Amino acid sequence: MTSRPHEIKTVLFDLDGTLADTAPDLAYALNAVLQEQGREILPFEHIRPVVSHGGIALIKHGFGIDETAAEFPLLRERLLTIYRENIARETRLFEGMEELLQQLESRGLNWGVVTNKPGWLTEPLLEELGVRQRAAAVVSGDTLPERKPHPAPMLLACEQSGSAAGQCLYVGDAERDIEAGRNAGMHTLIALFGYLGDDDHPEQWQADGMVKRALEILDWL
Repeated sequence: MTSRPHEIKTVLFDLDGTLADTAPDLAYALNAVLQEQGREILPFEHIRPVVSHGGIALIKHGFGIDETAAEFPLLRERLLTIYRENIARETRLFEGMEELLQQLESRGLNWGVVTNKPGWLTEPLLEELGVRQRAAAVVSGDTLPERKPHPAPMLLACEQSGSAAGQCLYVGDAERDIEAGRNAGMHTLIALFGYLGDDDHPEQWQADGMVKRALEILDWL
């Protein structure tokens, strides 16, 4: 990579577990589906580490089945329907994130979102959080045929934000986030405040750094 952190012009964020704390509403949706199916609901702390991996992972986790099960598509569809209806019930930007965004904007940097969440969920959530109009780039999981860890969504976000890959910092809480950023030639930071599980080993992900709080991103810059 050719640029140094002080040459960063754009900060890009993963959505679930990095920009916004979406776990309470996704956990609510999963437990609602479990209840509808006569199953025991799961404790929030059991669901939280799975959230970054999306609806498929949540159904696998909640029901102990995989995509080959006949009922899988309907359960996932039901999960996403309930989630869409409750998309900002308890979801908030992570602590310090609003101040971080304001600081970036005041320094003349722009920011955006690259997520594997589908656009029909990404767009209304960013609207509800009041940040959609401020984002220089928004790339969802179905914007392109490819998703993270493929570099294509990352490079589209560069295009939208007017920065070269080496001028971008990508912040995420999953290994595929860091892999996607590296594949695209970006600087990368791990959001340790996100949805990491006991099986995650972020020190092995080859990121440029790790942050425990959103505002630590400013220190890194």
